[in-house]
Amino acid sequence: MRVLKTLLLVLCLAVSVMAQDTPAANWSQFRGNTSLTGVSQSNVPTELKQLWTYEAGDSIESSAAIVGGTVFIGSQKGELVALSLENGAVYWKYSTGSPIGESSPSYSNGVVYIGDLGGVLHAVNAPDGKGLWTFKANNEIKSSPVVIGDRVLIGSYDEHLYCLSTRNGSVLWKFKTNGPVHSTPSISGGMAFIAGCDEVFRAIRISDGKEVFNVSSGSYTGASPALRGGAAFYGTFDNEVLSVNLQRREIAWRYQHPQRKFPYNSSAAVTSTRVVVGGRDKLVHGLTLGGKAVWTFATRARVESSPAIASGRVFVGSNDGRFYVLGLTNGAKLWEFNAGAPLSASPAIASGRVVIGSQDGRLYCFG
Repeated sequence: MRVLKTLLLVLCLAVSVMAQDTPAANWSQFRGNTSLTGVSQSNVPTELKQLWTYEAGDSIESSAAIVGGTVFIGSQKGELVALSLENGAVYWKYSTGSPIGESSPSYSNGVVYIGDLGGVLHAVNAPDGKGLWTFKANNEIKSSPVVIGDRVLIGSYDEHLYCLSTRNGSVLWKFKTNGPVHSTPSISGGMAFIAGCDEVFRAIRISDGKEVFNVSSGSYTGASPALRGGAAFYGTFDNEVLSVNLQRREIAWRYQHPQRKFPYNSSAAVTSTRVVVGGRDKLVHGLTLGGKAVWTFATRARVESSPAIASGRVFVGSNDGRFYVLGLTNGAKLWEFNAGAPLSASPAIASGRVVIGSQDGRLYCFG
């Protein structure tokens, strides 16, 4: 009986861990899932090859969504494009009318959502690329949309987090902060979590938009919080990576590199053993969930790309123009690809393939 209980506990823990990660076949939004862990269950080949490229015509800072064998990507050209994951063939293009910055597509129930620098959130029919509705905020949108049931959450530089109806884009509620909402919200327990440009980490109830609690980060934050094990993880512009204990509603730990004091704009990827984040110190940092440094990997320029993790490996771009694959446990370089232009977008992983865009407008697929 004791053995059976132990097995059941292990199974429950495994299911809990897996539930926070992204299914192998789909990467439906920024960071893959609503916990923003940046971790995929997909089995990525050990030996990567470049399978195809797509020329978007302008810089790609948006990260891809991949659902049902279709890749959705936005670009500074002001286009949301749907392509085949298999060969890069274009299915359709939707014009937003304004450049798309860092806002990344989110897919739910046959609809793709994306924000643009004109401050408009677009809802687009995924099968044919026809516009369904738009919502206009009062300033640019760099936050990525997150869909929960019949609601879509999005931040704007007009200092609000919005909750809209997926049916028609009507405002269900809006929450005012004291600075631009650059962060993409992460979701847990009926609450949306944002790490703010106003130096405050907030928990906001999705049902009615009321703030449940807040914690002072002590610094401007551009990164989005990743959630795992009752904690949120994110870097700040005060050269720190933080963990917030969501139950105690307090900072659990702060990590700072002993020599290199640079901001973190990259959003962390978090597994059951590692927190991995890129820094403007040109390093990728691998930490324990307790905030202890395990390894660093040096690139040749700042790392704005948010790492993705699959098959025991870290996939991340650098502004040095290279796409790196690192060992999760030790940070050893396993492979690199020279794209020749900064890679500030984040990788998306599905069905054994990795997709990432570059600032010269090329979208790459590896597998």
